[in-house]
Amino acid sequence: MKPRRRILGLGIFLLLVVTLSGWVLNSSAVAADAMAAFDDSIAAPHEVDIDTGDNAWILTSSALVLMMTGPGLALFYCGLVRKKNVLSVMMQCIFLMGVMAVVWAVLGYTLAFGGEEPWIGNLDYLLLNGVQGQWVEPSQLSQVQGDVHLIHCRGVDAVQVVPMAGSIPRLTHMLFQGMFFIITPALICGAFAERMKFSAMVLFMMLWGLLVYCPLCHWIWGGGCLTFGGEGAIAGGTLDFAGGAVVHISSGVSALICALLIGKRLGFGSEPMPPHNMTYTAIGAALLWVGWFGFNGGSALAANSLAASAFAVTHFGAAAGAIAWAGWEWILRGKPSVLGACSGLVAGLAGVTATTGYVQPIHGILIGALCASACYYACTVVKNKFGYDDSLDVFGVHGVSGIVGMTLVGVFATRAVTDPAVSGGQPLGLIEGGSIITGQLATVAIASVFSIAVTFVLLRILDTLIGLRVSEKEEIEGLDFSEHGEEGYILL
Repeated sequence: MKPRRRILGLGIFLLLVVTLSGWVLNSSAVAADAMAAFDDSIAAPHEVDIDTGDNAWILTSSALVLMMTGPGLALFYCGLVRKKNVLSVMMQCIFLMGVMAVVWAVLGYTLAFGGEEPWIGNLDYLLLNGVQGQWVEPSQLSQVQGDVHLIHCRGVDAVQVVPMAGSIPRLTHMLFQGMFFIITPALICGAFAERMKFSAMVLFMMLWGLLVYCPLCHWIWGGGCLTFGGEGAIAGGTLDFAGGAVVHISSGVSALICALLIGKRLGFGSEPMPPHNMTYTAIGAALLWVGWFGFNGGSALAANSLAASAFAVTHFGAAAGAIAWAGWEWILRGKPSVLGACSGLVAGLAGVTATTGYVQPIHGILIGALCASACYYACTVVKNKFGYDDSLDVFGVHGVSGIVGMTLVGVFATRAVTDPAVSGGQPLGLIEGGSIITGQLATVAIASVFSIAVTFVLLRILDTLIGLRVSEKEEIEGLDFSEHGEEGYILL
């Protein structure tokens, strides 16, 4: 057996061992013993009702965000590569939908949202402990901690306990946030498309998710060192509504490191490498637009006015982005392209992601246009000047738009939109005399440096252990056949 297969097999085996351990730890007998060990002085749990409207919206948003990875991102990316690599891109997206979901349930969620330590989450939710429902005897009910919803069973002297996160079950919160954990590493795949080993990709994404995404998520959304208004937060913390830094900056700058370390595709710069199927890309872009309503609107974690505002900003940002990118092509090249419109709408969506819960919808138009314009420049001028092979412009679109969007939060954020519990009634963006831009810029720098450093180390280690890149022969043959033994198009 080849070394790379042994290491990949070991990684999968360890994941299975941890998962099986979870079944044991969550058995009724062990759960009862654990609850009995609590201090008897702990107060009774705080009972909260489930808001069915909020729960329905967040579950729907979870499905929309998952749709963004497959089929949305899968179609968007596979249309941009050569036809000999179409299945390899689809496989990356589909496989990550599976493996990242399991990693999130086993360990990722607790590292991101367990406790409020400054640097990383605790193990409160390890193996979904404290997330799944429990069956509790009356004598143990006083030992249950946190917000819960209680469901009584007629004629039975016991109660079902549903852990809560605000007005929704914590299980719903875990599912929604888990969809972000899936799509963020999937975005990076566009940077090394057509040349990275599948085995190396799988191990890299699992480690990247735990070592880059989870810490950033905890810092900003989980009560960590960058949580806005948190005690001891760096530069006062940051406002990142749906992932400008957590998703787009982290994936964008990491993608650039991947492209630089793995190297250029064979023939890059000397052979034509046009998209093989723009129809796929256009359909994928449209699905991303629709799915993004769940991505941003769902981040309100409720079906309320904030979700409506985020929904509107998302829509106008995408619209303005599509117009801006295609408009620049029309002015500078004489013809607007479908690829330009698709790239622009994604750039606009990525750019407004950080802003959607903090800015007025009318400002979403300006933000989307500015982000798409910056990305157009990055993908046409900057990329050509430096000559790096970011195959599908992950850094040029997601990294750049994430940086611009996070910065513009510091300009346009307003108390008129933001949750009053967040703003505290104080001025936020520069337009109303606030000073949060300091925290926004600090977060851009911290997220960028952290993601670059960890990504670099991970890639170097994996390159030493199993190698990152397919052989020259396999690359020429195409990854569909060399890595998966299949062909995307068979004409009989």
